[in-house]
Formats: sequence, structure tokens, C-alpha cells
Amino acid sequence: MSNKTKPEIEPTLGDAPTELVITDLEVGDGAEATAGANVDVHYVGVDFETGEQFDASWDRGASIQFPLNGLIKGWQDGIPGMKVGGRRQLICPPQYAYGPAGGGHRLSGRTLVFVIDLLAVG
Repeated sequence: MSNKTKPEIEPTLGDAPTELVITDLEVGDGAEATAGANVDVHYVGVDFETGEQFDASWDRGASIQFPLNGLIKGWQDGIPGMKVGGRRQLICPPQYAYGPAGGGHRLSGRTLVFVIDLLAVG
């Protein structure tokens, strides 16, 4: 069980990046996530431009488990190499998130910022 608390994501100044930006906020010392692994995470997601939260596992009171290969490209590319116990920020331009505007998802066309805590790798 993690002793971390829900992260606050500070508004980002400047232009949205055009490529995936990966920043380790805390480096873990546990098992390393690999491409396609099953992961157990806590996360917060906000809109890059507005800073508004659109989702957070913390608010549901439980982490979530899923296979990386079923997630958005930013998570598929941004979580491998992360170690259990770590906290990583991913800034995902639309092509790493839900695609271009008009793509059918409410977040299509948006650059998204996630802070992810890796709790376990399966």
C-alpha cells in the first residue's frame, strides 16, 4: 500500500508540447514496468490548457489495474521503465491521448497531463 497522497498538478505555462514529455517526480525502487505489463496505479489527469481535472483514481478511493497495451499511447510509451513506488508525470499531446479534435472522445484534441503512482506490476 502506498503512503502517498493525491498529487496536486500545477498549471503548466507555455505552449503545449508536440511530443510525449516524461518526468520522474519520484523514482521507485521496486519492480520495473515493461511494455505490455499489467500495472496497478493511482493517477490524476488534468487538461494541459485549463488545468481542470477530468479524472482521478484517488477520487474513487481505489487504485486501478489494467494491461498497458489497452491504454492510450502516452501511457503505453510513458510507463515502461518506471519502478514500483515511483511517481511520474506524463504530458500527452493529442496523438498520445485521445487523438485529434473531432475524434469522438470528450478529450479528443486535448493535451493531457497525468501524474501516475506505480503501485504494482503483474
